Amino acid sequence: MFETTGYALESATAPLTPLTFNRRDPRPVDVAMKILFCGVCHADVGLAHGEWGFGNYPCVPGHEIVGRVTAVGSKVSKYKVGDLVGVGPLVDSCRTCAACKEGHEQLCDTGFTPTYMGPDKDFGHTYGGYSHDIVVDENYVVRVPGTINAAAAAPLLCAGITSYSPLKRANVGPGMTVGVIGIGGVGHMAIKFAKAMGAKVVALTTSAGKADDARRLGADDVLVTTDADAMTKSKERFDVILDTVAVSHNLNGYLGLVKREGELCLLGTPPELTAAALALIFRSKRLTGSFFGGIAETQEMLDFSAKHGIAADIEIVRLDQINEAWKRMIAADVRYRFVIEMALTQPA
Repeated sequence: MFETTGYALESATAPLTPLTFNRRDPRPVDVAMKILFCGVCHADVGLAHGEWGFGNYPCVPGHEIVGRVTAVGSKVSKYKVGDLVGVGPLVDSCRTCAACKEGHEQLCDTGFTPTYMGPDKDFGHTYGGYSHDIVVDENYVVRVPGTINAAAAAPLLCAGITSYSPLKRANVGPGMTVGVIGIGGVGHMAIKFAKAMGAKVVALTTSAGKADDARRLGADDVLVTTDADAMTKSKERFDVILDTVAVSHNLNGYLGLVKREGELCLLGTPPELTAAALALIFRSKRLTGSFFGGIAETQEMLDFSAKHGIAADIEIVRLDQINEAWKRMIAADVRYRFVIEMALTQPA
């Protein structure tokens, strides 16, 4: 084992404070890396505060990790020292179930091992990317293309793959119209990916003030959902709508915007949903959910991003600024993702 440092919560109600803790020495199949950047995901807050029903403390959050390989185990074949690599929301899975064999490790039948707060096979529980070092099995590491800005690549490891995966599954392409509800960390990536796939993209927002920024991100049009006339005119306009909103909201108005046999896909995690069954049944519409993606699909997403010049819109913060970053993120005061730069230090 070796010591490293990071920021952690000692309990679900505690602030993030400095922590010195141990990482395992690299096993034969492990990759050790120096963390350069870590995205700040809204799920970090919910998970660390125990809102998802489980918790192991101290909790070092962070699952949008980009770093440089510093050491590799004797059996590692995919990476070498100096490579730019990434780690997303999972660091292990059973590897034997149907989901894992099909490349859907995030849907592992026995449950994947999350990057933080999950059971560690060697000792205790996993610690995430709000830290300076991490050691991960090479099979759960991805290569970050050098043409993508490393800091702006970090949010791709969660926000990026979360939006890319359902678009790919829906075979989004030219001739299709895609709606994106919520222009935040995940939503702004969904706009970029859907546009790059060749679809017409419409941002759905409650605020007309977000229209210019939505178009800057790549949206072809903006639908203000509080405008009743505009909503009526958009009836059955969309082949696919991605809903990234994490608070409770009524889905019926959005279902009316979906075409016959179209799809409304939930990416946010609202505590409650309201949807009329007949709105789905009479027009054979689909209400679905989507998690993030598996390792191979995450690599595919990164390569697609490099090819199309896609990265997250970010604001860099220091690690010691993380509590303030969380407060601002909860208040939706970020465009569109905070990223911790580990090399930055607190001013003297």
